[in-house]
Amino acid sequence: MQDEHYMQRCQELAQRGAGNVAPNPMVGAVLVHNDRIIGEGWHEVYGQAHAEVNCFEQVAAVDRPLIPHSRMYVSLEPCAHTGKTPPCAHRIVQEGVPEVIIANRDPFEKVDGAGIEILKQAGVAVRTGVLEEAGHWVNRRFFCFHEQRRPYLILKWAESVEGFIAPADRSRTQLTNHYSNTLVHRWRTEEAAIMVGYQTALHDDPRLTARHWPGNQPLRIVLDKQLQLPLDRALFNDEATTWIINQEKEATSNNLHFIRPDFTQNILPQLLDRLYQEGKTSLIVEGGARLLQTFIEAGLWDEARLFQTPTSIPDGITAPLLTHARLVQETDLAGDQLQLWVNKSSPYAYVPGMSL
Repeated sequence: MQDEHYMQRCQELAQRGAGNVAPNPMVGAVLVHNDRIIGEGWHEVYGQAHAEVNCFEQVAAVDRPLIPHSRMYVSLEPCAHTGKTPPCAHRIVQEGVPEVIIANRDPFEKVDGAGIEILKQAGVAVRTGVLEEAGHWVNRRFFCFHEQRRPYLILKWAESVEGFIAPADRSRTQLTNHYSNTLVHRWRTEEAAIMVGYQTALHDDPRLTARHWPGNQPLRIVLDKQLQLPLDRALFNDEATTWIINQEKEATSNNLHFIRPDFTQNILPQLLDRLYQEGKTSLIVEGGARLLQTFIEAGLWDEARLFQTPTSIPDGITAPLLTHARLVQETDLAGDQLQLWVNKSSPYAYVPGMSL
């Protein structure tokens, strides 16, 4: 229970890096001496110091002599290669930490057990698997990217009391309240890419940016097979990079990238492979109903975030129908009911009590 307590703290710290460290994983580290935390840190920004280094740097001068007599808890295996920063496994050995407790082994091919081996070869006692399932959930995007070789897939939509996603005439209608809308903007800062279909882009004219929450802007993707969208659509502004999936051309013009897959084949696997090659670890699909249903029917989704709202639409477009799904969380947001569903076939199962 003591190990789980400190590992839970590591995972809480790790999630502070959400939206700022991709394509790296979110990692937290805690240094404990005689049941007292003397240092803690997390990976804050991609390309900057990792969790273990920040943890060591946070130890007060008076406590530094205690480091060789302390245990380090870390939510993911310390890295073993030189990337943007030096290997964390070497830093742990250098500091003289005698024992390291790890939640998850790192699936990245340049690590994948090598960090653990460095520690063991230096005489450091290593234990793994503490809160392993929770760690999988925290870093589900990272694990999916390296294990499935595709981005982690999130579906999101809101529906009316009647189960409609939009009015029949496709007029722009705000279904969710202020609190739900703000949460959606936070989610956008946490994902690498965001996608909508042609009809959504045409009728709703979304910007697909995070305007109500500070953070990074996701790559925007729109499906426009015949390049029919008017150039005054908000998606074509310069607030973020946009991919236009079409069958006419492959070209780049400033922040607009025209991507031409083979439309004689299923384009979804092609798109996901392109995102993988570009290092995009996650994709959130925000509509419309047809595009969302296409992902569902292909089995290409990991979690779905559904807002059931009190808004009424007498006549509308039917919301997508989830299949092979398991409801794992439901939250009231001032009248909107947020449901979290997971794909029963996804290996990245939700752990009760974990947050989005």
